[in-house]
Amino acid sequence: MAASTNKKVVVTRFEREPLAGFVQTPGGFAADAVELLTPSGTLLRIPNSEIKAVCFVRDFADGDTWRPHRTYAARPKSPGLWVRLTFQDGDTAEGVIANNLTLLDPSGFQIVLPDSSFAGQRYFVPREALRELVVLGVIGGAVKRKPKPEPDAGQLEMF
Repeated sequence: MAASTNKKVVVTRFEREPLAGFVQTPGGFAADAVELLTPSGTLLRIPNSEIKAVCFVRDFADGDTWRPHRTYAARPKSPGLWVRLTFQDGDTAEGVIANNLTLLDPSGFQIVLPDSSFAGQRYFVPREALRELVVLGVIGGAVKRKPKPEPDAGQLEMF
């Protein structure tokens, strides 16, 4: 059984103020809602239909966690699937998700957005928040090159 931990998050919602608190991973993400423990000790169950994104943060006071229309200036360097998200409110964002079927969650996507220096380190986006998800590219890891074959001992060297 995997260990659970509490992570600091800011829940960005459609047309409402964001909520800061703690979510238990992996148990806090249900198929239809996210369970959030506020700093005051209140347990909230926020339906996925109200959530735009759950932003994992280092500190609640880091500032804004969401910027509209975020894109990469160039092709991302981290391995995974480079995707463009179109949200229900028309906002768009690009990011990288894991290229591993065992890591896909039926309720949403774990994604890394551009601006690593920004307050948000990683995001969870519920499927209900999206109108469209388009794969822009597959970013691979380091290419492993085959070693050059050793010259045949019977081969004469020409030059």
